Amino acid sequence: MEGWDAGTKSTVTKIPLLTTRAGPRDGAEWTKRLKEEYQALIKYMEMNKANDNDWFRISSVPDGTKWKGKCWYVHNLLKYEFDLQFDIPVTYPATAPEIELPELDGKTAKMYRGGKICLTIHFKPLWAKNCPRFGVAHALCLGLAPWLAAEVPHLVDTGMIVHKDNVTAPKADA
Repeated sequence: MEGWDAGTKSTVTKIPLLTTRAGPRDGAEWTKRLKEEYQALIKYMEMNKANDNDWFRISSVPDGTKWKGKCWYVHNLLKYEFDLQFDIPVTYPATAPEIELPELDGKTAKMYRGGKICLTIHFKPLWAKNCPRFGVAHALCLGLAPWLAAEVPHLVDTGMIVHKDNVTAPKADA
């Protein structure tokens, strides 16, 4: 946790660590892991709401292999909202999920094809070091949140994304 700011350190230490090393192909053990995932996510969302830092909604299909939702980032007092999705890899938890923001595909160099955000340099080594203790909540906290904080202001400042209220409709001929 060296190099983390106090807020991040405080938040991540309060997210419950997971104990079950199981992926989608592991039957009953996966069900146990999925329960731990939900408990950690609920705790993380409760902490965010209590700190007035609510920034995502997420849900999964019943077997926990596909996740979808919304995430948002406030920049210059404007809320930028994005679709969020990812699949749980078959090698999970050894492999971190690849978080996708499809509508930002191709708008930044910090993204792979299909809108997958780049987590390779900073997050994936941290995930590997903390496997199987990290889960979906940790990926959002330590992967997506810092990515949004770094990229959304840059995308706005360069004009790659425009707030929905600033989009002007084509003028009709009178």
